[in-house]
Amino acid sequence: MTAVTAQNAYTARHLSVLEGLEAVRKRPGMYIGSTDSRGLMHCLWEIIDNAVDEALGGHCTRIGVTLHADGSVTVADDGRGIPVDIEPKTGLSGVEVVFTKLHAGGKFGGGSYQASGGLHGVGASVVNALSERLDVEVDRGGKVHRMSFHRGEPGTFADAAAGPGPGAPFTPFVESSELAVVGKTARTASGTRVRYWADPQVFPKSAKFAFDELVARIRQTSFLVPGLKLVVRDERGLPGTPGEAGPVEEEFVHTGGTLDFVDFLATDPALTQTWHLTGAGKFTETVPVLDSRGHMSAQEVERDCEVDLALRWGTGYDTTVRTFVNIIATPKGGSHLAGFEAGLLKTLRKHVEANARRLKISAKESVDRVEKDDVLAGLTAVLTVRLAEPQFEGQTKEVLGTAPVRGIVSKIVETELGALFTSPKRDHKAQTSLLLDKIVAEMRARVMARKQKEISRRKNALESSSLPAKLADCRTDDVERSELFIVEGDSALGTAKLARSSDYQALLPIRGKILNVQKATVADMLKNAECASIIQVIGAGSGRSFDLDAARYGKIVMMTDADVDGAHIRTLLLTLFFRYMRPLIDAGRVFAAVPPLHRVEVIGAGRTPNEYIYTYSDAELATTLKRLERAGKRYKEDIQRYKGLGEMDADQLAETTMDPRRRTLRRVTAADLERSEKVFELLMGSDVAPRKEFIVAGASGIDRSRIDA
Repeated sequence: MTAVTAQNAYTARHLSVLEGLEAVRKRPGMYIGSTDSRGLMHCLWEIIDNAVDEALGGHCTRIGVTLHADGSVTVADDGRGIPVDIEPKTGLSGVEVVFTKLHAGGKFGGGSYQASGGLHGVGASVVNALSERLDVEVDRGGKVHRMSFHRGEPGTFADAAAGPGPGAPFTPFVESSELAVVGKTARTASGTRVRYWADPQVFPKSAKFAFDELVARIRQTSFLVPGLKLVVRDERGLPGTPGEAGPVEEEFVHTGGTLDFVDFLATDPALTQTWHLTGAGKFTETVPVLDSRGHMSAQEVERDCEVDLALRWGTGYDTTVRTFVNIIATPKGGSHLAGFEAGLLKTLRKHVEANARRLKISAKESVDRVEKDDVLAGLTAVLTVRLAEPQFEGQTKEVLGTAPVRGIVSKIVETELGALFTSPKRDHKAQTSLLLDKIVAEMRARVMARKQKEISRRKNALESSSLPAKLADCRTDDVERSELFIVEGDSALGTAKLARSSDYQALLPIRGKILNVQKATVADMLKNAECASIIQVIGAGSGRSFDLDAARYGKIVMMTDADVDGAHIRTLLLTLFFRYMRPLIDAGRVFAAVPPLHRVEVIGAGRTPNEYIYTYSDAELATTLKRLERAGKRYKEDIQRYKGLGEMDADQLAETTMDPRRRTLRRVTAADLERSEKVFELLMGSDVAPRKEFIVAGASGIDRSRIDA
């Protein structure tokens, strides 16, 4: 090794080493998609995926990712370690080949990895090219080997006592490179540690490692590689992150694989168990192979494709399908997703037709065949295929292009899922029967929505004679200004009619407690008169066909009595909105009216008229009474306690609950979707035991005066 000064450091050898990596620096988007935070994270995925490939091969049990305070990141694994011996064709060490040569690595030819996430051989070298500094340490053969790079060029850094950094003086290698031995380790120990600093010449200052995104990816990997321990540590202390107050560390390890992953992703109550379908197939493809003389020749190679699929249906209608090739997420799908959907649709169509009599499918309905959306409603699935050298579209690996995988996945889905439908087990029969009922209900709801659109596409619902007669509508056509009050009972309706401003406030009474849609099917919900009236009056459809832009009112206000029954009715209404009209909640257009609980009549002095004060809680009432006593004011002892809206006269209802200038409305939000799902399932679901525990636990806090008994 010869050290030279910066003036004569640029030699012909550097041109040969950097010619490939210079292309990466000139066109980074071709390799990492972009140079913002997404591209920065993609570089990290490349290094992590190399470590996970060792785990897929059974050589690695632990991977650690550390985000350092200086902006660098370290990925460490206990795999076999990058080869440190000399690669004969280049005369360079294996470490230097991996980090400086494009399309070089252990994933060509099938000798080192049967299935891997990396396969183009450009991941590590691209990260190196786009890093201001990269250090790699390899434990092999009882020694710790180390090599450093500056923007892809190997050399040495003169680090200060404070520790390594990209600003340290750098001396490139000129005549020969050196993979330095910097320490000793146990002979049985092995592994690789890569630490790099992203290049500010490539990535803007605004590009940051996203801790939440990193944790989500690491958690996902822990599901896909059962038994692998993954540790994420954040030492940056950035405001707004979990590590703001100090270093934070999270550890992930799962043993259930895709089954655990589906149970984690699913948010709605289960309609079926989580089914695990597996299988394998073979296919041949023609690939160019490098022979001993360095020439490329086409060869037909037989490939193995393993399929691992976990899926379950829930009572909701949202679809969550995650697809992976080896451990690489393919968010835009590809041949494996197409095969899954084709096999799923073919199998379920077959069994719907076979059960047409039980499902009461008429000859007219049989024309409207089950479609993909009907089958996917409420589905949560994780599909993983493992194969050697999959063909992706681009280095970002978002779409699988290997065509034969489609047929293999489709056949396995048909065979394995078909076996569940023909299984003699009682559990399987019950669950498949429920699933077919749900699919047919979705088909009927879709057909009904389509017909309704064809009949009255963009037609103003005010012109429709099918609106419920009990609706007291408003006059305005301005959706942003209009409000729909859903009131409890006809007695409240009569008072509300006198209290409202008919220009922009509409009233819809409901009789008692509507259907609990958390337990009911889509078909039952559509048959229920009260639910159907609400959906019809709002005018935007329901479920998948819900169109927020078609909603006739800017605000939907639930105005129920201030008692236990009123709270129950409000919960039932919220369940309907959350299950079938969730965009209304997401847009912040659903509100709960806040009627007062008490009216205090303050006796006026002399000829001063009596004053009325409304309070909205027992605590506020106690505070108000104390304030009046301190002020020496007298009030009538028979303080009125409102339990129903019908107990108010029109002026009182307008003043306290309906007049926008003086009323209070509570906006309904669902910021945490998963938590909201769990609350609705607890309060309104079929499982009684958790609800009983919840009621018993909260019984001590009940105010008896609020119970109608």
